[in-house]
Amino acid sequence: MNAQLILIAGPYRSGTDGDPQRIAANLHHLEQAALEVYRRGHVPVIGEWLALPLAAAAGSTQLGDAVSEAFLYPVAHRLIAQCQAIYRIEGASTGADNDVLLANERGLSVYYRLDDIPQVK
Repeated sequence: MNAQLILIAGPYRSGTDGDPQRIAANLHHLEQAALEVYRRGHVPVIGEWLALPLAAAAGSTQLGDAVSEAFLYPVAHRLIAQCQAIYRIEGASTGADNDVLLANERGLSVYYRLDDIPQVK
């Protein structure tokens, strides 16, 4: 198997009530999952890694403002079009659930457990 580009989907803002520390903890959890996917030989990506800098460049001044909202989900959806799979980590997230729906529509693999992601040799 060749390395896949795998989107890590899970809570980012969900369940945080906008608390920056809880958002940072969610991002850390996403990044830890990305690290494990990388260790399996794949290329992980998190939508926020791309969306947040783009939103800032477009004039966003805070997470959740109209400018950032115009980037967060659309960037993830464009990214899914380039991915071969999604790794849906635990935690309630409407955005991540929508990413899975889009992945299913596109016929992409959706993994729910790290052990289900094939190891690249």
